[in-house]
Order: sequence, then C-alpha cells, then structure tokens
Amino acid sequence: MEFNGVILEDTYAEGFPVWVARVVITAVTKEWAYKAATEATGFATSTIGCPCEAGIEKFLPPAETPDNRPGFSILICCSKKALKEQVLERVSECVLTAPTTAVFNGKAGSEEIIPIKLHFFGDGYESKVEVGGIQCWSIPIMGGDFIVEEEIGAVKGVAGGNFLIMGDSQMSALIAAQAAVDAIKGVPGTITPFPGGVVSSGSKVGSKKYKFMGASTNEKFCPTIREKVEETEIPENVKAVYEIVIDGVDEASVMAAMKAGVQAACRVPGVVKITAGNYGGNLGPFKFHLKDCL
Repeated sequence: MEFNGVILEDTYAEGFPVWVARVVITAVTKEWAYKAATEATGFATSTIGCPCEAGIEKFLPPAETPDNRPGFSILICCSKKALKEQVLERVSECVLTAPTTAVFNGKAGSEEIIPIKLHFFGDGYESKVEVGGIQCWSIPIMGGDFIVEEEIGAVKGVAGGNFLIMGDSQMSALIAAQAAVDAIKGVPGTITPFPGGVVSSGSKVGSKKYKFMGASTNEKFCPTIREKVEETEIPENVKAVYEIVIDGVDEASVMAAMKAGVQAACRVPGVVKITAGNYGGNLGPFKFHLKDCL
C-alpha cells in the first residue's frame, strides 16, 4: 500500500507494557521550566541501557498549571518496581536543583500513587502550603522556596510503538523524521524518548559475533553494508533510515502518535518507504499495524 507515493509495508510495530508517571514542572519563565524538564528526562532513551524511558510531553501555559506559571509535563516510563526511584531521583536531582522550579502531579492515572518524600530535604524548616487548591510542601532553598506535590499518579501504559523512515538521502530521511516528531508533539499522552525524538542506531536483541552484548546494530537496516548482508531490508535507492519510537499512556495514544508521525513523514520529498519493527510477538502483546495509520 502507498500514501502520498510512499510505500507502507504491511507490517506492525510491537509494543510492550510499561508504567507511566506524568510530572508537571513549572518555573518563573518557560525557558527555565524547559531546562529543568530537559534535565529531568536525560539519559532515558531506551531501557536497553537506561534506567527508564522519559521525555517532554508538552508545554503548559500558565492557565493550565496549579501555580499559574509556564511549565512542561514529562512522562517517565519504566517497570513498576523502578518507577518510584526514577521519579524521586529525577525530581530531586534535576528539578529541585533548577532555579525557580516547582513540581506537581500530572495525573497520568490513578492506578498507582508514587510517593516522593522530598520535604525531608528541608531539614525541619519545611512547611505545608496550598497552591491552586492542592496540598504541597514548601522547602526553603537558596533561591527561595521549592514547592512540590509529593504524590504522583501513575498508570499502566505502552512502550515500543515505532516506525522506520527510509529516504533516498540522509537529509531526506532526517527531515522526514523531524517532521514526524513535530507532528507527534501535538498528540497528548505520548513521548518520543530518543535524542530529538529520532533513533539513528536501531538495534536488535543480542549479537551474532559478540555473545556478551545484550543488543547490537540492526544490520538489516544499515544502508552502508547493504551488499554485505544477505537478508538486508534496504532497497537499492535508500541511503538512510531513521526510527521513531513512541511511548504513551495507552494504546490509543500511541496509535494516534504513529498515525500523525507516519503521515507527516510521507509528505516529505525523498521518502521511499515506511516500515516498523517487531519481534514476532516475543516483545509484547501490543500490535500497531501501519495500515491503520492511513
């Protein structure tokens, strides 16, 4: 099948269950809120080697935050066992330390409540305050007071939604990938956790040569060695491939993000083909068919 002249392979992306917490970070300016949100979502591209997957979900204008200041919502995705530690460490080390910031429950869901007891940092000088009708802690710090809501809601979500963009040049594939990420930014409840939302080094489970590797390069999608790989997935006219990985609060959100991203990518000249990654059902129970993106 085709969309705007681009071939869409008849395949699906395979997702797996994950727990998702949404944290709202505000600050005196949009810039400072963004810096804190960026820091809090660092080293969180893939659970292959990172402790979680995380990313900025969206910008929140002052009218949409409890303290009427600009902010950003972030999603932190990992196992239920690791979620409390990841939320606590990222808020305490990356947001508490950022100038003028505050933290609130983004209410990803009510299936689980993640307690983050940051008020102890106040060493007895902390106090309870009400902000926008919400009970919070006020912790005195050198730049003023740090306001934090100490219970963050979490929900069972989905990780691993994905599609791969094949272009006739490196730049056509990259521009299409950027267009896809920009389109996905408008889909609530989703993130694209890799740098700039784009995966350059797609991987496979394990390694053919190095048994100590848990993951290694996905040679079937590497254009520069197309002639060396017997089962290559690279057509002759493809020079670069970029992958978009999507995590979300539920299946519907991930599917909506895939749809927006795929359609945006197909509108960029030079895009030859769109496909997706799956492991025959061994990774997880969620299947997102590319045909549904149309």
